[in-house]
Amino acid sequence: MLVKIIMVAAFAAVAVGIGFICRRHAASVDGFVLGGRNVGPWLSAFAFGTSYFSAVIFVGYAGQFGWKYGLAATWVGIGNAILGSLLAWWVLGPRTREMTQRLRASTMPEFFGKRYSSRALRIAAAAIIFVFLIPYTASVYNGLSRLFGMAFGLPYEACVIGMALVTCIYVVIGGYMATVVNDFVQGIVMLFGIVAVVAAVLAGNGGFSEAVIELSQVPAEGTELQGAFVSMFGPDLLNLLGVIVLTSLGTWGLPQMIQKFYAIKSGPAIKQGAIISTLFAMVVAGGSYFLGGFGRLYGDQIAFAADGTPVYDSIIPTMLSGLPDILVGLVIVLVLSASMSTLSSLVLTSSSTLTLDLIKGNLVKDFGERGQLLCMRGLLVVFVVISAAIAIVQYNSSITFIAQLMSISWGALAGAFLGPFLWGLYSKRISRAAVWASFIVGVGLTTGNMIMGFVGEPLIASPINCGAIAMLLSLAIVPLVSLVTKPAPFELEIAHPSRKSAIDRELEAEAREAEAGASISEQ
Repeated sequence: MLVKIIMVAAFAAVAVGIGFICRRHAASVDGFVLGGRNVGPWLSAFAFGTSYFSAVIFVGYAGQFGWKYGLAATWVGIGNAILGSLLAWWVLGPRTREMTQRLRASTMPEFFGKRYSSRALRIAAAAIIFVFLIPYTASVYNGLSRLFGMAFGLPYEACVIGMALVTCIYVVIGGYMATVVNDFVQGIVMLFGIVAVVAAVLAGNGGFSEAVIELSQVPAEGTELQGAFVSMFGPDLLNLLGVIVLTSLGTWGLPQMIQKFYAIKSGPAIKQGAIISTLFAMVVAGGSYFLGGFGRLYGDQIAFAADGTPVYDSIIPTMLSGLPDILVGLVIVLVLSASMSTLSSLVLTSSSTLTLDLIKGNLVKDFGERGQLLCMRGLLVVFVVISAAIAIVQYNSSITFIAQLMSISWGALAGAFLGPFLWGLYSKRISRAAVWASFIVGVGLTTGNMIMGFVGEPLIASPINCGAIAMLLSLAIVPLVSLVTKPAPFELEIAHPSRKSAIDRELEAEAREAEAGASISEQ
């Protein structure tokens, strides 16, 4: 117990310490939100990966999909690495970095507002983010209860409040730079933790070959396939594809993920970040889903609901309960790392969006930089408190609406934003009507499907498949509607990356002045 307490306390102290070290980078709005757009490839890649993979992935999804699809669930991790990381960096990274700098956009709603010359689109995008990102933020706490209960015997409420407090301190003090530096440290913990846990669980089942043999003898419900849980595509390929699309393509339209491309250095940093991010995803996501694929070996030990279905959040903790204390401590720090990195990214995105896209210019006309910083810091605290409260209320009640809203938030956000953002980067022919159509279909399909589930039968049984369909529809709707509607006015030319334009030189001069000002203020 002492070893586990020391590990967690040291982890929290390092996180808060990094916040204080990085406070000088948070003296301006651009520095607080984007780190001055000068973040290196390693920090950016780890920030992308740790924001991508939270405790929801390690505890919830790995257990759930490993149970349903066996070792074929590893394809989800591979899809996350190739489609969700590598291709996202290649296709979106350079263009996003270029256009957001030229448009002087710090948030996704601001990009929509300036790219499509529409204040209404900017406000609508900010509202969608506010409504769906907060429940998603609350879901980040999922997975902590059983692991902390197993390791420390602490109540869920204490775990949530402790994690929220530490995250709040370092993000409020250090802003974006504190999050990415902490993400780097937390990412290293996640890499070592996943490798160590997978090795330990396999060793506890007689090694890889013995574990696979034993898993091959477990029958799968609803199929006559022998050894379904060790087959290449598992017992249910169609639904497995839905999971891959949702969890991989979703990163292309989520504001907290796209923000990493706003802040990275220009030049070769994006290509380097793509490789680093892909390798990180392959280890963390691939390792998590691979581990979950052996969940059926613990079928006689996990918890089951009253209707006989397994409690998916109990599968991974059950697999880890027999590990040595030092490894259990490492797992606790791993889950804390995954949760805090995602939580910090989400609340920073929410507070900056609400401040810059809804309050500034709408509610407060003359909003100076100091006021914006104070507002963002205050909203950070508010959002952390709200997300913690939602998580605690959901844990102690049976309010299905909150749980459903959490489950559809990823699909609703990416379903609304994916098409308008991707096509808006590459085409001048996109219309405002097409963007509105994507917003309506993405939010309408996911929430409408949820409401139909409350009153009767949903149109699409799986919210995961519903989210995946919303994303694909967004990609198709935007160009189709744009063919028959008037393009939004857009005059910005994308210069060749090797040439510096006047605006590039102006922005570089501003960055040098900001650094000089920060240095003088320190002295």
